[in-house]
Amino acid sequence: MTDLPATPAPSNGSDLPTGRFSSREAFQQMVRDAFATAAREGWQEIIISDAHFHDWPLGERSVVEALQEWAHGSRRFTMLACSYDDVIRRHARFVRWRGTWDHIITCRRSPAADPLDIPSALWSPHWVLHRLDPERCVGVTGTEPDRRMLLRETLNEWVRGKSAPGFPATTLGL
Repeated sequence: MTDLPATPAPSNGSDLPTGRFSSREAFQQMVRDAFATAAREGWQEIIISDAHFHDWPLGERSVVEALQEWAHGSRRFTMLACSYDDVIRRHARFVRWRGTWDHIITCRRSPAADPLDIPSALWSPHWVLHRLDPERCVGVTGTEPDRRMLLRETLNEWVRGKSAPGFPATTLGL
């Protein structure tokens, strides 16, 4: 399967693609581009969700720099995962950024959930990315209000009803 041509998203001056994607490289680049766009356009809220985040580019310098730029002002960032072990192991820069910006970040975990049930998605008020098949890295992106609303409702259901706080910013010890 190959990537289909994408059209630019008109919302908020964004140049993020809309349509289907079907490769890990395309997915990772769209995540990078989404965080850069969020910083440039001042998105108020971002939600990211994945069973483990093992193939997200969260630890890359450019991603953390974009998040650092984005985080200033009145912002909200929510994460949902089965487990944060891969985040801690693979994304050290992101973990440090998360510690600094704990006051705007909500992390939820659902350790008993089937990893295939947790949505693999990035949601914003302007654009969404949803991996329908995380194994093969196939999904869709878009700016359509219905698409954004449906994904937000699904994520809210997980965050509010099927998860508990997780991934503390600091670990206290004796």
